[in-house]
Amino acid sequence: MFQQYERVPTHYVLDATHKEAGSEKTPSLTLVSTGGNDKCQFSFEALRPNVFRTTFTAAQHPLPPHPSAKRPEPAFGSTGPEVSIDTENSLQTIKVGYTKAVIGWTNTPVVSLFLDGQQKPLYRDLDFRSYALDGSGVAHYSSYKKDSLHVGLGEKAAPMDLSGRSFSITASDTFGYDAYRTDPLYKHIPLLINVTPKGCVGIFSTSHSRATWNVGSEIDGMWGHFKVYRQAHGGLEEYLIVGKTVAEVVRSYAELVGFPLLVPRYMMGYVGGGMKYSMEDDPRGCDCVLDFIRNCEKHGMPCSAFQMSSGYTVAETEPKTRNVFTWNRHRFPDPREFTREAHKHGVRLLANVKPYVLANHPAYPELVKSGAFFKDPNTMTAAVARLWSAGGGTSGEGSHLDFTSKAGYNWWYNGVKALKDVGIDVMWNDNNEYNTPSDDWQCALETVTIPPGVSSKNIGLWGRALNTELNGKSSHDATIEGEPGVRPFVLTRSATAGTMRYCASSWSGDNVTSWEGMKGANALALNAGFSLVQCYGHDIGGFEGPQPTPEHLVRWIQLGIHSPRFAINCYKTNENNSLNGDVIEPWQYPSVRPIIRDAINRRYELVPYTYSLMLKSHREAIPPQRWTGWGYESDPTVWTKELLKGDTQYWFGDSLIVAGVYEPGVSSARVYLPDQSGSDLGFLNLSAPYQYLAAGKWHEISSTWHSSIPVLARIGSAIPTGKSKPTTSVAAEDPEFPGMEKDDYRGVEIFPPPLAQYPHCPPSENGDETTVSANAETKSFHNTWLEDDGTSPVEKADACEVSITYSVVSDAIHVKVATKKEGQFEPLWLKNGVTVVLPVGEERAVESEVGGGADGSLQDLGRDERGRRIWKVGVSTS
Repeated sequence: MFQQYERVPTHYVLDATHKEAGSEKTPSLTLVSTGGNDKCQFSFEALRPNVFRTTFTAAQHPLPPHPSAKRPEPAFGSTGPEVSIDTENSLQTIKVGYTKAVIGWTNTPVVSLFLDGQQKPLYRDLDFRSYALDGSGVAHYSSYKKDSLHVGLGEKAAPMDLSGRSFSITASDTFGYDAYRTDPLYKHIPLLINVTPKGCVGIFSTSHSRATWNVGSEIDGMWGHFKVYRQAHGGLEEYLIVGKTVAEVVRSYAELVGFPLLVPRYMMGYVGGGMKYSMEDDPRGCDCVLDFIRNCEKHGMPCSAFQMSSGYTVAETEPKTRNVFTWNRHRFPDPREFTREAHKHGVRLLANVKPYVLANHPAYPELVKSGAFFKDPNTMTAAVARLWSAGGGTSGEGSHLDFTSKAGYNWWYNGVKALKDVGIDVMWNDNNEYNTPSDDWQCALETVTIPPGVSSKNIGLWGRALNTELNGKSSHDATIEGEPGVRPFVLTRSATAGTMRYCASSWSGDNVTSWEGMKGANALALNAGFSLVQCYGHDIGGFEGPQPTPEHLVRWIQLGIHSPRFAINCYKTNENNSLNGDVIEPWQYPSVRPIIRDAINRRYELVPYTYSLMLKSHREAIPPQRWTGWGYESDPTVWTKELLKGDTQYWFGDSLIVAGVYEPGVSSARVYLPDQSGSDLGFLNLSAPYQYLAAGKWHEISSTWHSSIPVLARIGSAIPTGKSKPTTSVAAEDPEFPGMEKDDYRGVEIFPPPLAQYPHCPPSENGDETTVSANAETKSFHNTWLEDDGTSPVEKADACEVSITYSVVSDAIHVKVATKKEGQFEPLWLKNGVTVVLPVGEERAVESEVGGGADGSLQDLGRDERGRRIWKVGVSTS
């Protein structure tokens, strides 16, 4: 991408076939350039009221041969497109719903997009330079709006705002990266969203080829401020997605590439891990993993799943390298007995699998013979690269599997099935960035469709990232065949836009133990969420680097329990121990064990809430972890630089604002509480001193590290809670997981507005007492969440919607809880009613509109162990 052979075609005319089709009625446009040797074609079409597709191609620059999204058929509902064309002035206008597109071609094609009532375009291509050929690839230039927000691109270093920066659109194995500086990281998702208070536009390229995105980082006296997407190979296929809010853009993007897959419910618990456990010979790896599980039980820190690192694949004899789909029979003499024992403790197992094969792997010769690897055009045999082989920094020669080859795809597929046969629950697709050294490596192209006219087999054109996607597909499909009655789940480190159709979860890779890295990870998570990687988290405590201090580990766990994925997994090597590494165990510091135990138990209490957020993600493409301004675009403060960094605070669902403490020895945090209407009722601090806090203001929140980070509940919201231990929502006993605790308790924490004012509220900036008032009239709040059995395949998983409505008057809180079933699933807790949990200090009585308890009467249950008033109420069903 450092060389530049840019040529901008000009003198476009309407394509003859487009004229014949009747352009005055068709919401599309096709242009052909007439100047120069390379005849280029540009097309524009409306596909939805807010989604438009553009292409820019030439004979040697074909459309992406395997796009990460298929072109949908046009669908406008009841909103018919209005099309007008002015051939004399080379102008066409397409009006669909609240969006207007204007395409001009007096020189180069220039697209402008407007929302209703706007005089200035929300988006506009760069005049005279919009679409260019550049060697084997293309470039797309568009205007850059300074002082606006840009987000997305899958996973990029902090801050969240990508404006004024340049990025490589490719993936790399960035072990020990810097959360504020390293680029690229692990994801290849070319979706860039420009977010403004007046509207949003997403630009999405479907190519798997490597690229760069310069988001206003280049300035030229001639061209001014601009954005440019440069793609290394092939022609351009992009979708322009318009929305009044970023939520509209993200949902429309999901309708294009696929909504996030639904994770199993158990993944909302604590996920343990660590390279060392499976690497041990004495005691054996299997015993080390099982001892970890028993220690979790001993210390009262429940664990739902364990990430089994690749030590189980290390050869027993020299050279002791990692050989995927093999078992070290000394460390794991009986894999099925091992998985059965882990399952008896209620723990699922995730097996690390890497899509490359070292030359000393027993299957390597046969895989070479069968054509399972890429081909090196210089040797006309299997392409060879140096690959991670054993300990930290060690490598050996080997080859990447070519998932476009039948031999490679099927070998992987059968390997996954074999792991499922011995009881492995989840495939953990790791080291799948495909950071191969040459664009000229040849793909077999046996498992993909080759478009007419495409003769190149180069990985540069087809894209390294295509193999990341097909790697996910092979694991996903084999998982379904291996266990057809269970929801398939694949964890992936690298991802494309298409990968998440097969892999339900990802994480931020091999991070480092540092306070700055913990802070920057928040921004990575927010951009992942914008990009539909929404069941996302981090290796808490740091995958690489020194051990966290007790204070640092506590702070990271306090933050991590309020994220979609909560996992502690590491490989802490040093110059004296680069093979097995060290691990982080949540009980390793006796002084903070009680704090960490309470935090992990709170994570399990929140499982009904976090899992409902995953159901919402799956159905509506709303990320569980969100920018403070998501849904609060009318609040001017969310557009300030401090909040656009996205590294200090975020929404966790609709109910909670979560902030962290990112320096040692600091006992408070500054948090902004957004105000949507200008008169929002405010928030409640869920930690002492439990004060009510006004919306639309910054607050300094006391946050001693032995208590909590700032977790603020929105007034009027509700949080469903469960038991502080792993549970199952399936009534029948599972012999593979005997004795699992049933999910037969449901609490709901509600946050009504205070009567009038609380003297313990902190003073405002001018020293006056802060008050949060409730008007004399009744205030009513309505909240819903979804539940299902947490394990069935999605097409068989009937959901149940639960709603709670509570009305607040001066002396009582009226509560009504109801359920609405979509099918046969009925929550196990339903017969026991719901326990309504009031905030600390809230003494008003609860009155049920349904009745509660076994005899149908409301029950005052007194107080829980935190001193909160609790009431049992009944549930109406429909």
